[in-house]
Amino acid sequence: MKIVFAIAEADPFIKTGGLGEVGGSLPAALQGQGADVCVIMPKYSEIPEHFRRQFKPITHFPVPVAWRRQYCGLEEMNYRGIRYYFIDNEYYFKRTHVYGEYDEAERYAFFARAVLESLLHLPEFKPDIIHCHDWHTALIPLMLKEFYNKEPLHYSVKTVFTIHNLKYQGIFPHEVLDDVLGLDEKYFREDRLEFHGAVNFMKAGLLYADRITTVSPTYAQEIQDPFYGERLDGVLRQRRDVLAGILNGIDYEVYNPETDRYLAVPFSASPRAKEENKQDLQRSLGLPPRRGWPLLGMVSRLVDQKGLDLVLRVLEEILRLDVQLVILGRGERKYEEELQAQAGRHPEKFALRREFNDELGHKIFAGSDLLLMPSRFEPCGIAQMMAMRYGTLPVVRETGGLKDTVKPYNEFTGDGDGFSFGNYNAHEFLFTVERAVRLYYENKPAWNRLKKQAFRRDFSWDKSAKAYVELYRSLL
Repeated sequence: MKIVFAIAEADPFIKTGGLGEVGGSLPAALQGQGADVCVIMPKYSEIPEHFRRQFKPITHFPVPVAWRRQYCGLEEMNYRGIRYYFIDNEYYFKRTHVYGEYDEAERYAFFARAVLESLLHLPEFKPDIIHCHDWHTALIPLMLKEFYNKEPLHYSVKTVFTIHNLKYQGIFPHEVLDDVLGLDEKYFREDRLEFHGAVNFMKAGLLYADRITTVSPTYAQEIQDPFYGERLDGVLRQRRDVLAGILNGIDYEVYNPETDRYLAVPFSASPRAKEENKQDLQRSLGLPPRRGWPLLGMVSRLVDQKGLDLVLRVLEEILRLDVQLVILGRGERKYEEELQAQAGRHPEKFALRREFNDELGHKIFAGSDLLLMPSRFEPCGIAQMMAMRYGTLPVVRETGGLKDTVKPYNEFTGDGDGFSFGNYNAHEFLFTVERAVRLYYENKPAWNRLKKQAFRRDFSWDKSAKAYVELYRSLL
């Protein structure tokens, strides 16, 4: 079974979030289940130079983008046993940012066609399935049927489309349909790509893929409801028979408390490693060592989806508790500036780092006692899985993958591995944080039991990879 992964980012080459984590770890897990997997992604200029020096050129060929014929180079690198292929075109991918460019529609329309064209040039690899991820590759199922239906290599290929976050859909002006996609007006209808007067790339994937998945079972149900459906809930209900939710996993080699190179003290080195890593984190952040106080962490994009309005609404109340707080992330200016102001008012209790920093992220997972994730919605979420891997208990809202992965503490039975609340309400969030902090102070045996139960959870890719392989087999 030969699988092509078409994806916009993959760790360690490029990672801006969970999509890059999946691109970097799921292919290896699938290969471990017996599939033959290769990954195709853009050759961004932001890929570190030490990787780009190792890319081996294979060939080059023209790619049609409506009336244009654009150069495409195909380069290869084997990384951890997986073949990665890179689509090279400096006009589209030599940019200062990975996303957010003025010609985003044209860039990823080119990438979609380049993926399909490159199948003709992959050495000794005839794919059975193209697995497409998020709106950047959502045109592939449509283009496969529209432009390659008579090509012998392509016509038997099936497609799977995975929604990582329905909020980001790739919505562009009407003129993109002809000028960039090369499609006629029959596709500008409500039952095709038309979306409130615009063209919606995500909708192409939802309508034309043979199977649709998303990254948690609960999110697969939620997005069929108007509240979570981002105005595509009708399409998703229409295709619910081919829609499934398969939970993401995390890379247990990268997130391993026993061997993590970013930790001051690996968990295998000391029975007090958790406490020693907390002290190291406090020192590195300039927080005074408050022995016996719980440390609350948050590793997140600072955007509306992640519940930052709830955090800011009750931040003063949280900081009145005997706790310290660290937040790591970048995002919307209004959230960054208000958090920075609060950090300035509470320098001994609150540290903010406005950056994306993998090393500090690992240190926060290892050194914190609680991880805050009060998300408005969360397709899967991986920070809570990483935190539990290091014995850090998550405080989450019961939505999407957070509901699927965190078992709330039951004070009567002792079951659970975290804390949760149901309604998107700041004071419900606050009460849940207060409950967790109270347990930390007043019932150490129960707290330690929850930590052990969190440690024991299995969030490796094995189970999810098996589910994907079964899905692939159902198509063949």
